[in-house]
Amino acid sequence: MPQALWTKQGETLSHKNACKEFGLEEQEIIDAMKAGKLQYKENYAHGNPYFRLLRREVRALAIDLRGESYLEKQETEFKIKKITKEINSCKRKLKALEKEKGVLIDKLDQY
Repeated sequence: MPQALWTKQGETLSHKNACKEFGLEEQEIIDAMKAGKLQYKENYAHGNPYFRLLRREVRALAIDLRGESYLEKQETEFKIKKITKEINSCKRKLKALEKEKGVLIDKLDQY
């Protein structure tokens, strides 16, 4: 694989995120790494080690282990979770802004 894939945004992910996104178990990923099916680089975040993997290889592994239909279902569920998280974040921001607006209106009424 060309070295450019390792630096291109969105082409890599951690082994933990691969488990979440593709519905794989950590042991399945480690076994695939040992078998040479997955290329990886060991990185550290705050002193904790993690493996960086190529997204396309993890996707191919998920298809091999579970099948195409399982992967499509898993990707859809992951996108739903991601969208729900963003919606909830927007709701929290909206609530904070409405509260700030109320404080400013009260302050304006005092003049």
